[in-house]
Amino acid sequence: MTQAQRRVGLVLARASRVLGEEPFYHEFLEGLERVLTPAGVSVLVKVVTDRDAEIQTYERWAADEQVDGVVLVDLSPGDDRVDLVHRLGLPAVVLGAPSTASGLPTVWTDDAGFAREAIRFLAERGHEVIGHISGPMSFAHTQLRREGAEAEATARGVRLLHAEGDYSYESGRAATAPVVAGGATAIVCDNDVMALAVLDELRERGVKVPTDISVIAWDDSALCQLAVPPLSAMSHDVGRIGELAARALLDAMAGVAPAIYEAPAAHLVTRESTR
Repeated sequence: MTQAQRRVGLVLARASRVLGEEPFYHEFLEGLERVLTPAGVSVLVKVVTDRDAEIQTYERWAADEQVDGVVLVDLSPGDDRVDLVHRLGLPAVVLGAPSTASGLPTVWTDDAGFAREAIRFLAERGHEVIGHISGPMSFAHTQLRREGAEAEATARGVRLLHAEGDYSYESGRAATAPVVAGGATAIVCDNDVMALAVLDELRERGVKVPTDISVIAWDDSALCQLAVPPLSAMSHDVGRIGELAARALLDAMAGVAPAIYEAPAAHLVTRESTR
């Protein structure tokens, strides 16, 4: 491609309805484009149904020279997409843990450390049974959050109840029942949409937030601020993460040696759902 025609790709193997609900990738793309557009690089986003379709997309893009680089997201330990982009000669950036990147530049957030912070906050407020509604456990970042939450719970003498969702509203509602039945007095959700679902499910059950159960969302957003009650949330500068990924990808496309780019530290924003 000529300089004016450069393009990078992002493939999202998620249900389109989940992407429509979840603000994270909208903010991430805005950050990407803030850096890439002035550099004359456009972003091609493709939503697919599964990992096989994602791999086929990279192979087609490389064969047809449709993109100059890609951003890889939602990696699993030993993810075969890393070897694939190496083999295809596609410059790539991993959004996730450096342990999954195998020689690719990485934009990294301390998922385990931030999960520990959320559990510590709740334990210090007297919660002894805490529910954790995670995203898919196949993802490395989900495993790191689970490990961090478990480590902090053990250190604090807190019992942690586990439930798995897929970031959708429906999965958040379905996962609420087992953690409530287990006696949780606080629930941490791996995204804002599932946390909103928890609020609705608890409301229908006649459970008061925060009087009976406190709720924390991962990824602060306007949805958290407008919820009833407003949700406490682990706040990341998602736009900044997008900017870092864009700069890392421009470096990769220019042949710069891969590096680890650490995202700004997250912090817990407390609102009425934990007061």
